[in-house]
Amino acid sequence: MVNTGMQLISFTCAVTGWIMAIAVTALPQWKVSAFIGSNILTSEIKWEGIWMNCIYQTTGHMQCKTYDSMLALPPDIQAARALMCLAIFMGWLSCTVSCCGMKCTTCAGDDRRAKAGIALSGGVLFILTGLCVLIPVSWTANTVVQDFYNPNVPLMHKRELGQAIYLGWASAVILMISGAVLSSTCPLMERGGRYRRGYIGRSFANSPASAPDPPKPITSNSLPLKEYV
Repeated sequence: MVNTGMQLISFTCAVTGWIMAIAVTALPQWKVSAFIGSNILTSEIKWEGIWMNCIYQTTGHMQCKTYDSMLALPPDIQAARALMCLAIFMGWLSCTVSCCGMKCTTCAGDDRRAKAGIALSGGVLFILTGLCVLIPVSWTANTVVQDFYNPNVPLMHKRELGQAIYLGWASAVILMISGAVLSSTCPLMERGGRYRRGYIGRSFANSPASAPDPPKPITSNSLPLKEYV
């Protein structure tokens, strides 16, 4: 029961991290305007995402425009597009595989060894999904920090880390931790092919059959004997 509960909790957290990754992909707040220098303009805020850039005004009006050319984008944005789309696909695949390998489902029938392997594969896929989210988010954050402290970059072109960066880090951590916990709930194997813990506590199929006890002789002391004429 404890193993099943851990699987359900880790799977729920992993799905939450996958949904957060989808939100990070769609949000334009990867890079935001840096209000530094003597001329500070606070009437509008510029947002730059991997699909579009937006201008948000203090009056509540916002204008967004998608990028016209993909090849004209910087390398970090191009890599972020590819890796985030890959993360979304791998997250969907991880959810499907993990559902088939969980103990509370009826997939794979009664083959507990196959279900354990499927659950382990789902956990590994969740970890890979977290890495696909972590790489573009960290790469973009490193580019923003380098440009911010670079004296050759004009003040109007300096950016700061947006909310999508922090949400992406949280999503990557949740995905990798949930995948590791989901993988740890699978049973460990011994040399003889038996399960040490998890789905099967002990295997009786391969145990040698014990010989039956020999019949006990009937003694005269057990029951009184009567003579019949």
